[in-house]
Amino acid sequence: MTKRIALLFAGQGAQSVGMGRDLAAQYPAAGDLFREADAILGRSLSGIAFSGPESELVKTVNCQPALFVHGLACLLALKTELSALGAGISELPVHVAAGLSLGEFTAHAAAGTFSFSDGLQLVAERGRLMQEACERTDGAMAAMIGGEESVVRHLAADFGVDVANFNSPGQIVLSGEEAKIEAALEVARDRGIRKCAKLNVAGAYHSRLMQSAADALAPKLAATPMQPPAFPVVANVTARPVSDPVEIRAALSAQVTGSVRWTETIEFLVDIENVKLFLELGPGGVLAGLVKRTRKDTPVLSITDCASLAAALAVLRG
Repeated sequence: MTKRIALLFAGQGAQSVGMGRDLAAQYPAAGDLFREADAILGRSLSGIAFSGPESELVKTVNCQPALFVHGLACLLALKTELSALGAGISELPVHVAAGLSLGEFTAHAAAGTFSFSDGLQLVAERGRLMQEACERTDGAMAAMIGGEESVVRHLAADFGVDVANFNSPGQIVLSGEEAKIEAALEVARDRGIRKCAKLNVAGAYHSRLMQSAADALAPKLAATPMQPPAFPVVANVTARPVSDPVEIRAALSAQVTGSVRWTETIEFLVDIENVKLFLELGPGGVLAGLVKRTRKDTPVLSITDCASLAAALAVLRG
């Protein structure tokens, strides 16, 4: 295959009960990955991912490592199928990868920046620290749809909240203290923002309220062995690739409180890296929707379970 391919990995919010269950049953490598994760964490993460309950899976401490393992299990299942065809992964040249928020860690694991075990422990610690930060603060997030970026930025500045996500053109998320988010929502439409809504989340992710989590995660990142990735991985906070381990650690630390520049990331991948096909690895198809709103003519194949993997393989073989 000659198309330039980018891997995309899902972030928190994409999780769904049952994720990975059929992949683990059908592909031994995927099943082994979930069992290894359970052993590393000393608890049944696979049980929560496969069977729920949803109230447990949505907890930051669970959904972040579950998404990390699931994304890599999807990639392993894809590699298994390609090997069975006699093609091997060389028939699927990965040129670059990116992940939304938590997904940036999964992208680095896929690129070999750090081992699965080290990455999982990083992600588990990130989830624990962010959940603690949520419990210590009174935070909220709100989506702003159909407003100019400059207007949303000014709104955030006026009410003392942060811009958490630039998801796609016309879709921006604010994050901060709940009272301030509520106040911003009251005037958003008056400032020309077509639609706004508070999100059902546990706290103010990607905002200054996560500073305690970022500070505590930094030593863990510093102690984790890392090497340059086998293919470029785009950082959320810069929308550009990072390859030096020092820069990678800084980017992964900064994104806990910094803005996820996803619109710029997709624009960079298509316009500069000349990506012709995206493979989304993870549940939900959320990233496919964001790609279509940003560069609608670039195809996306979403792989989340055995059925979607079979459909993607049919396209790849064609």
